[in-house]
Amino acid sequence: MFLELLTFPVSAPLGGIIWLGEQLLERANAELDDAQNLQKQLLALQLAFDIGEISEEEFEIQEEELLLKIQALEEAAEESE
Repeated sequence: MFLELLTFPVSAPLGGIIWLGEQLLERANAELDDAQNLQKQLLALQLAFDIGEISEEEFEIQEEELLLKIQALEEAAEESE
């Protein structure tokens, strides 16, 4: 306990920096997962169109939605840098 009190001026800011780094890493991983999931959805959509499960019109509508989401994620990532 006494040692913790003596090292508090050094350990408290260090703990804060570690916490901040963990939060940044968590957010970056979440954004990466979002982008990867959107890419997988786009690939699944292309496969569904290729095998004839969906019409060309439905494919184009869903593709545009996914591409807009991907673009929004990329723009958000650029703004946060």
